[in-house]
This record gives sequence, structure tokens and C-alpha cells, in this order.
Amino acid sequence: MSEQDTAARITGGATGETRRDRLDRLLRRSPLQPFFRARAAHRLSVLAYHGVDDPASFAAQMERLTRSASPVTLDTVERAVTEGRPLPPRSVLVTFDDGDRTLLTRGLPVLARRGVPAAAFVVAGLVDGDQPFWWREADALAAQGGTADALAGVPTGAVVRRLKLLPDLERQAALDELRATAARPAARQRQLAALELPELAAAGVAIGNHTLGHPCLDRCAPGVVRTEIEQAHRLLTGWLGAAPTAFAYPNGNFDPGADTVLRELGYRLGFLFDHRQDALLPPDPLRISRLRVNSDTTRARFDTILSGLHPAVHRLRGGC
Repeated sequence: MSEQDTAARITGGATGETRRDRLDRLLRRSPLQPFFRARAAHRLSVLAYHGVDDPASFAAQMERLTRSASPVTLDTVERAVTEGRPLPPRSVLVTFDDGDRTLLTRGLPVLARRGVPAAAFVVAGLVDGDQPFWWREADALAAQGGTADALAGVPTGAVVRRLKLLPDLERQAALDELRATAARPAARQRQLAALELPELAAAGVAIGNHTLGHPCLDRCAPGVVRTEIEQAHRLLTGWLGAAPTAFAYPNGNFDPGADTVLRELGYRLGFLFDHRQDALLPPDPLRISRLRVNSDTTRARFDTILSGLHPAVHRLRGGC
């Protein structure tokens, strides 16, 4: 994609604009936007990314943050909740879930260039391997004709959504059936190496716990919840030389049993995936809200996400 095409898409003016793009531009021009922007100055915005698929768009987003907000570190948020002292106005924390290698190869250079700190929540059981994230594998297997009893009648594009709703043992059994029935296996996926985690941390990307294998914890038995958190905690502590103190719930699914385990292990911060802003002093440090965003999110949508207008409309339309 050319720089001109990238710039056009970021500003919402690319040829072939979708109806969603037009809605995003209308929201950005809404008379409500200034009200929400002023309100957002007194809220904490935690941006929840996954990979960095579009480095140019991501760079534009980070440039926007440095001009209109105050990027903060994970340690700054932790100190605020520990000391009971609200964060500064317009505080924004940038986070990444899963540990996709594009954070290292595409995202880190942008973050370093702009001086934006971040946090990465890593699926510890995948480190040093090439096993794809289970949801990507399921998508690929379904596209190759894979089937499972628990997915009967489910359209290919809704397979992952359905799997996330199943009790975890049924999810794993369905994945095994998909692997056995697909025409070909899913492609392997190079994951982060253990030696790269300290490299990220030294460059300003704090590392947190995202479980061992990324199950939806509210669909797991209590013993599995504990194992998923504790084993990931042990591995990350060994790789980093210090115990992680921040956790992100896989898929954003809060679980009371997980909350208990996190408190036992000394975790101070926990993050959801609920597309909401939080208070500058979050009332529940182990249930901090986050805003969903992608590296290719358009400028119009990015602005309304930061202001809180997009999350408000999302909730009115039946979102979480």
C-alpha cells in the first residue's frame, strides 16, 4: 500500500469507503464529540491491541496519542492504585494481548520512535514454539472443511465465537475434531522467544500474564483456572527475573476464581476487554476496563474511541 493510500485510509477518505467508515466519520463530526472528549480528559483510556498488521496506521495512532493524550507506563498505573493517587488527566495506557511477534517486529520500532510505553500480556505456553493461537488455528481448520459435533450448523465465520462459549473441555474436544477432519492442518506460527521478553521489557514494554494457553477462564473448572495462571506466572518469573504483577483476562472474561488466585500471587493490576474507559483512579485495580482497537483502525474511529463516544454508541447498540 502506498503512503498516499495509507494516509487516505487513516483519515477515513479512501476510495471504496464502507458504510461503517462513513458512520465513524459522522460520529467524529458529531456535536457530542467535544463533550465526550472533555469528559475523557478525566478518564483512563487503556487501549487493547493484539498484533500490529498495519505499521503506518499504527504510527499515525501513536503520533496522535503523543499530541492529544498523556501515555503512561504500567508501573505508573500500578503506583497510582497502590498509593491511592489519581493518574494525570488524559492518561492513556497502550497494551497488547497474546504476544504476537508483530509487536516486536513492527510495533516496537514505532513505540520507540514516538517514546510511547506499553504493556504486553503474553500467552506463556506458546513462547519458544510455533503453535498458532488456538482461535487462528480453528479459523483455518474450519476454512479447510474441518467439522465438530459441537459446531454443527455453525457458519464457518462464527466457529471461533461458538468455541469461546463452550465449556473448556468441550472447546478442546471440538478443536481436536477440527484437526482430525480438516483437509490440511493450520499453518505454523512463529511465537515470541523467551529471550525476547526481556528485550521488550528493556525497550519500555512491560510484560504481563495472559495465562498458559488462553482459555476463557469463566468456562474452565476451578483447578484449570489456577493451573493456567500459576504455571504462566512461574514461567514468566523465570524468563523475566521478576514476578509479573499485571494480568489480562483472555477474551476479557472475568472469573471470580481467577481474581482469588491473582490476589494470592500478589497481582496488583487486572485488565478486561469490555470497550470502556475507567476512572483515573480505578475503583477495582484487578478489573480495569480497556478499549478495543486495532492497528488499522481509521483516524475517525480512533478519535471517537479515545473520546469515549464510540464505546457509548457501542453499548447503546447492544455491545458490552
